[in-house]
Amino acid sequence: MRPATTRADAVEQLIEVGRLAVERGLVLASGGNLSARLPGEGDFVITGTGTWLDRLTPADFSVMSPDGEVVGGAERPSTEWKLHQRTYRVRPDVHAVVHLHPQHAVLVDALGHPIRLLSLDHAVYVRSIGTVPYFPNGSDELAEAAAEQAREHDCIVLSHHGCSALGEDVRMAFRRAMNLEEAAVATYRMLLLGDTTTAFPKGVRLHHE
Repeated sequence: MRPATTRADAVEQLIEVGRLAVERGLVLASGGNLSARLPGEGDFVITGTGTWLDRLTPADFSVMSPDGEVVGGAERPSTEWKLHQRTYRVRPDVHAVVHLHPQHAVLVDALGHPIRLLSLDHAVYVRSIGTVPYFPNGSDELAEAAAEQAREHDCIVLSHHGCSALGEDVRMAFRRAMNLEEAAVATYRMLLLGDTTTAFPKGVRLHHE
């Protein structure tokens, strides 16, 4: 999946990510929402309200301005549009936001344990994890709290809700979401074994493969 060069490319990539996210159990039914914008553009595309991520078509996307106005596409954007808008506002380097409901990430966080990065991929792609306490979905409080965490982290766990994964393109945002959940699964298994300390070694120089 190469970086999108047109808005239509970005939409097609989000459609593919939606299908894969459901296929891999990272979200169910009409949960989750996806967005993307092109480098240099303020407007972004986002899945419409009530859409099922494994059944997306180009008609299911709204085009929104940086101020949160619908300027094209589907009339009703996701109720979580503020989560995406606020993140883009504080992170000009981010061009895709993937909001999913990964079960293990939500569970480990709800149990009061930090998600530990175990593998090289976790350390390279997730790097660090922000957390946000529970706020109602679609609220200004949730959007603002997530955006504040996005200043320092590319993966954010929204307590009792889901996650927000950011990337310079759609591919990277989804890669981070997958690695976040894999790290959460590893953490859950380590907790079952009674381990509360094992993690990727600190101070190791990391390189993208």
